[in-house]
Amino acid sequence: MKLRVLGCSGGIGGRHQRTTSFLVDHDILIDAGTGVTELSIAELAAIDHVFLTHAHLDHIAALPLMIDAVAERRDKPLTVYGTEAVLDSLRQHIFNWSIWPDFSVVPSAEQPFMRYQRIELAETVVLAGRRMSVLPAEHTVPAVGYRLDSGVASVVFSGDTGPCEAFWEAVNAIPNLRHLIIECAFPNRERRLAELSKHYWPDELAADLKKLTRSCRVHITHLKPGQVEATMEEINTCLQDFSPEMLQNNQLFEF
Repeated sequence: MKLRVLGCSGGIGGRHQRTTSFLVDHDILIDAGTGVTELSIAELAAIDHVFLTHAHLDHIAALPLMIDAVAERRDKPLTVYGTEAVLDSLRQHIFNWSIWPDFSVVPSAEQPFMRYQRIELAETVVLAGRRMSVLPAEHTVPAVGYRLDSGVASVVFSGDTGPCEAFWEAVNAIPNLRHLIIECAFPNRERRLAELSKHYWPDELAADLKKLTRSCRVHITHLKPGQVEATMEEINTCLQDFSPEMLQNNQLFEF
């Protein structure tokens, strides 16, 4: 499997700031933030599956525009995977005819541009031998993370989360873990805001990473624009034992 980072920022504001989206091989997206705009029309049209961690705008912003851009180029619906709470948010607040057309019934309910697929915590979806497993997360809205398993190795993406004991228990149960992509949105001075918004800050991430019993490379994502340098400096200080790396746009993982 290959994972290409399309966007990994906690916001926008610079030429290289794109919000969360990862392309897996050529046909799967993990989240659909503004990073999706890095793809060509042909690349967008090749995507058959979108797995959402949660329904916050920075993780779904490009989804309506993406479907609109390629609908006429496709001969089958795009499948959007999410927990029932995530899919309900899309139905009520995005694809509701007020914000955007309901592509689950356009051009017809029998042959729509998009179909919803509910997933459950701990469920595994297998797509051509590639295993996508749903992991627990703790955020201000219902949220999950994902394990991507090629059969040779696994990549874990936390999605947006703060401290979550069940997440670390699930990660420690993965025998072929190679990469952990974990969020850390705020520097330590913004700890109160991180707690309120259920994101990690460096000191708390360092404390929770001590629960990790698997050897893997640690990659930091979802850093807030304008605070990247300060946050990474603190991360590098308090997570020295893990040699964390800041996730980068267009970074490629093969596993």
